[in-house]
Amino acid sequence: MDSITQAALGASLAGAVAGKTLGRSVLLTGAVLGTLPDLDVVIDYGTAVANFTQHRGFSHSLFILAPLAVVLAWLLWRWKPQLSFQRWLALTGLILITHPLLDSFTTYGTQLFWPIGPPVAISSIFIIDPLYTLPLLAGCLFFLARPPAKSAVIAGLAVSTLYLGWSLIAQQVITQRVQPALAEAGLDDPDLLVQPMPFNTLLWRATALQGDQRVEIVTGFLDGDTPLNLEYFPRRTDLQEAVSDLPEAQRLEWFTRGFLAYDQVGDRIMATDIRLGIPGAHPFTFVLATRNGSGIDPTASFRTPRPDVNTEALGLLWSRMTGETPVLCLASLSSPAPGQRC
Repeated sequence: MDSITQAALGASLAGAVAGKTLGRSVLLTGAVLGTLPDLDVVIDYGTAVANFTQHRGFSHSLFILAPLAVVLAWLLWRWKPQLSFQRWLALTGLILITHPLLDSFTTYGTQLFWPIGPPVAISSIFIIDPLYTLPLLAGCLFFLARPPAKSAVIAGLAVSTLYLGWSLIAQQVITQRVQPALAEAGLDDPDLLVQPMPFNTLLWRATALQGDQRVEIVTGFLDGDTPLNLEYFPRRTDLQEAVSDLPEAQRLEWFTRGFLAYDQVGDRIMATDIRLGIPGAHPFTFVLATRNGSGIDPTASFRTPRPDVNTEALGLLWSRMTGETPVLCLASLSSPAPGQRC
């Protein structure tokens, strides 16, 4: 999740555990601890793919954060002994552990069990979701205005947790909705990713991969009886096979669970993480190799410039979420003319 959300979660947990003893200052301590695991972004691993796939790695591992919580609890106890070591440990442990657990509900991928096992990506909540964050911020603001309002931060935590639970239910409802349409289209057992569209849990995007087929569906809870619209995209499995022996391509396939789109522009072979963003506005595209006649030359991966975000698309997303616009074409981020399809 974004840094504001993680800081708000950390501050809320700190207020719930130690607000009565330490007052307002503990919110700042909690906010700092809540953003601590994300400091790994300053580490340069040498290539764009390495930086991309190592983020949320060791710094988000439960095997690292659990002992770190003990060390930090001891240091904080020595700093402010009016709070017992056990309470400091509860505070640091809850904040450091809930950070990666919350991140694992997003699509990016969190290596909870680094150095073993693949990233965990439940994909039930967008990386920025105001309806999750606002209850936490409201609880913290109420605490700051009338300390030690422990019940306020607990209420904020309860509401945000219920919202997270709702996101899991919504994901299952949408999954059951799209599976029959995919089966009818010939995708009986696809690799399926169902995730919310930006900033909400009412409008969802389903991405299905099977063989050389990739299908995208946008559907929401306010669609009424509008039939599902299936939008097809090329996969370029020939390019996937061409770079399949490259370590960085293999690393990307592992990290994204295969949700990649390959393309060739000029002599450059590129891979795009199609989980993040939306078609036409995917933020992570990497150059992996260049064509050399009938072969390829591997290159140290680098990221292509991030595509510009069309501000008009936000209005279109809103109208699609409310059901005012029944169909959203992802390839063009536009709505088709009446009676036409993408």
